[in-house]
Formats: sequence, structure tokens, C-alpha cells
Amino acid sequence: MSVARVTEIISSSPDSFESAVTEGMKRANKTLNNVRGAWVEGQKVVCDRDGNIKEYRVNLKVTFVLAD
Repeated sequence: MSVARVTEIISSSPDSFESAVTEGMKRANKTLNNVRGAWVEGQKVVCDRDGNIKEYRVNLKVTFVLAD
């Protein structure tokens, strides 16, 4: 029997949502052991005063196994 946990990570990138997900997962793997997957719970953009996108943000729910 396995025991898993889910934690939330908010990640950002100036390039794209895909890049924000990639950066978030890289960081999660530095801190958490046995990362098994993730899902994107939400997406958001941050704009400057002219309406240009400055940053892409994602809310990730990351699943990792505590014990096998």
C-alpha cells in the first residue's frame, strides 16, 4: 500500500504557461522525493499598464509518494 500527499506550487515564467509548469516541476523535484505527477489547477497572466503580458503563472497540485 502506498501513501501519497499533494502539495500546491505556484510557478511563473516570462515565456509561457508550459515554461511555468516546467520550472515548477523542476523546483518540486529538488525539494520533494518520489514525485509522481501533477495537474494544473489554474492559470493566470500578469500584465503591464499597456496590457502586455509580463508573466505567466500556474497553480500546480503536485503528488508525491510518502511510503511504498
